[in-house]
Amino acid sequence: MITDIGEYLVGAYLKLVEKCDVIDYNVRPPGGGIEGLGELDVIGLNFKTQSATICEVTTHICGLQYGTNLETVTRIRAKHVRQKQYAKQYLKSFGNIQYQFWSPVVAVGFITENLSQVKTLELVINGEYKRRFEMLQRLAGTETHDTRNPVFRVLQIIGHLRS
Repeated sequence: MITDIGEYLVGAYLKLVEKCDVIDYNVRPPGGGIEGLGELDVIGLNFKTQSATICEVTTHICGLQYGTNLETVTRIRAKHVRQKQYAKQYLKSFGNIQYQFWSPVVAVGFITENLSQVKTLELVINGEYKRRFEMLQRLAGTETHDTRNPVFRVLQIIGHLRS
């Protein structure tokens, strides 16, 4: 699976802001079969704090939508169940596990109301998504080393342009 540009953005945030030691993209549970079909978009591991962050990332710039509003909520909830199953099976040694859903444009209403009821899922949507992106932009303007993340590198180039 090709890594989506939005996934790289989330990976940059986890690495540079949350200080994760390892970032992995499009993670599939080992063993293949039906279970191996449900990939996890971005996982960040911080060994110092024994923290793991598992992120679902949907970069629909015209608005998050999978069919109907109910289908959208159902699909994201199912992805969250997969996040928790993966953590339970493969991240037992991490004392702190966070589950996040990232999307830049989510219509406020049915979808946001229903997803906000999922207490174990942190929503990084709309204004919070923008706030974190802007944090990366500011950081990129001060950093010059190559982080091996294409999104952050583009932000660095933009942040260091001269007239």
